[in-house]
Order: sequence, then C-alpha cells, then structure tokens
Amino acid sequence: MIKLQCHCGQVEAEINVPEKLEKIIRCNCSFCKRRGAVMSLVKNENFKVTKGREKLKSYQFHTNVAKHYFCNYCGIYTHHHPRSNPAMTGFNLGCVDSIDTFSLNDIKINDGLNHPLDKKDK
Repeated sequence: MIKLQCHCGQVEAEINVPEKLEKIIRCNCSFCKRRGAVMSLVKNENFKVTKGREKLKSYQFHTNVAKHYFCNYCGIYTHHHPRSNPAMTGFNLGCVDSIDTFSLNDIKINDGLNHPLDKKDK
C-alpha cells in the first residue's frame, strides 16, 4: 500500500499496488504533454481517496470520456480514469513521496496523440 498526496495535503489516497509497479508511463496527448506527469495504473478497486474528495475537481476534453482529477486548492493532478480503460485509475507518481520519479529509467510513452479510439480520416 502506498500513499498519494497532493502538494497542499488536502487530497490523499491509498493505492494497493503490487510489490513492483507493473506499468510506468508518460503520455504524449495534448493534455498530458502539458502536465508532464509520470504515471502508473491500478484497477479502480485498488485506488481509494481517503481525504479531500470534496476538494477534487475534474477536467474532461475531446470525447469527454476520460476524467482527470486535480486538487482545487493547489492545482496538482492526482489521478485519472482513462477512456481506453475506465476500469483503471492512472495516478501521478509525483504525488507519492516514497517514489523518486527522477530516478526512474526507461519510462514508456503512451501514444495518446494517436489514440486508437480516435477516428482519423485518411
């Protein structure tokens, strides 16, 4: 179990993760490239907001399926539900004090810029 916390501490979550995080990613979609977060994913039942649910605001864009959450006070992105798999919760590894995101190597890039659910005319 790891603990996630926004910058101001008004939002906290507990995340039940395997001993080693299975997937660590960055995304190149128009939103993620601007926020620059390193993320991981767990099943929804393994992510629980324990403090400050009322402080969370959501942001949706494009197809309005994915939900991105951030603290309404400090503005930090804490987690999201991706449109490609709404049964999962992506979370900001930068909000987990026990993880040094600057020491992570070989972070995979999720190609959100060319998302498979986008219908592109050829």
